[in-house]
Amino acid sequence: MQISIRNFTKTFDGTPVIDNMNLTINDGEMLALLGPSGCGKSTTLFAICGIHRMDEGQILFGKRDVSRLPSQKRNVGVVFQNYALYPHLSVFENIAFPLTVRGDKKPEIDRDVRAIANLTHISELLERRPGQLSGGQQQRVALARALVRKPDVLLLDEPLANLDAKLRLEMRSEIRRIQLETGITAVLVTHDQVEAMSMCDRIAIMKAGEIVQIATPSEMYNDPRTAFVAGFLGNPPISFLKGRAEQGTFVLGGGNFRLPLAALAGIPDGTALTLGVRPEHFGSAGDVPVEGKVAFAETQGRENLYDVVLPDGSVLRSIQPVRNDIKLGDSVRWGLDSKAALVFAEDGRRLG
Repeated sequence: MQISIRNFTKTFDGTPVIDNMNLTINDGEMLALLGPSGCGKSTTLFAICGIHRMDEGQILFGKRDVSRLPSQKRNVGVVFQNYALYPHLSVFENIAFPLTVRGDKKPEIDRDVRAIANLTHISELLERRPGQLSGGQQQRVALARALVRKPDVLLLDEPLANLDAKLRLEMRSEIRRIQLETGITAVLVTHDQVEAMSMCDRIAIMKAGEIVQIATPSEMYNDPRTAFVAGFLGNPPISFLKGRAEQGTFVLGGGNFRLPLAALAGIPDGTALTLGVRPEHFGSAGDVPVEGKVAFAETQGRENLYDVVLPDGSVLRSIQPVRNDIKLGDSVRWGLDSKAALVFAEDGRRLG
């Protein structure tokens, strides 16, 4: 089911939260609405499911205009952050609840509940109560309840926020598996870029009620449109260096670091610039030598993370295979990959 959002505007108490948004979610894809708190991603999700009414605009499910339909007539499945399970009902009864309300016959309910329980790997839990389940099991029950009615659209509002790190990893792959097996169109709201990149076909990054960029995870990571997007994606995060243009080169601070970049051809000398360097592009293999002192070192198991302070006080991060020859305070001369460096104008626009 394709979802089309056209000229969507939403205000709360006179304050605009979403302003004239346009977005198309393709049939069968999982799309992430990613962004910081207050950017409008949950408002968009709630408008799709009918919890929030639009002030202006349209929402189409396929060719059907659902903009003015109540949520119960939109045939959407929603999984909330807190799961919203009924504590006094068994797992079977929780999953069956939307079918019971709809008036399905008992044999059909039994068949559908057991089928979706099998898909979500909770068949052995059907007689338990929510209080007897782990967080991951409760999330599977909430997912099964959302899917059992065979919705046209699955909406996920921060579904992994209450799980520990190991369960989040497991459930990321499980939710994606179920979405692919069912072929349902899904929208994931999250502030966690790892969830968005690992689970979704495309990401729409939002800022202040607007979509800044929409692309596949790899496209967005490698080709961010703005400094905001580049800074939001990546763990460890990208490093930003402040400098200026000078004869087609990026010049840092007092001029002790210069980086020739084709993207700066024609940029007037003295123009303020920001250089973005991801940690994997600063280390032993880069083509431009950079000197500095190690101010931070962290072992992350298979690799080490370093912060290197440059003479002007700027910091570059580097992530490398585990090595024991570097300690705090050491002077290093490592290479920066100039081909992978990102250049942004003072207002955050990508130049190259």
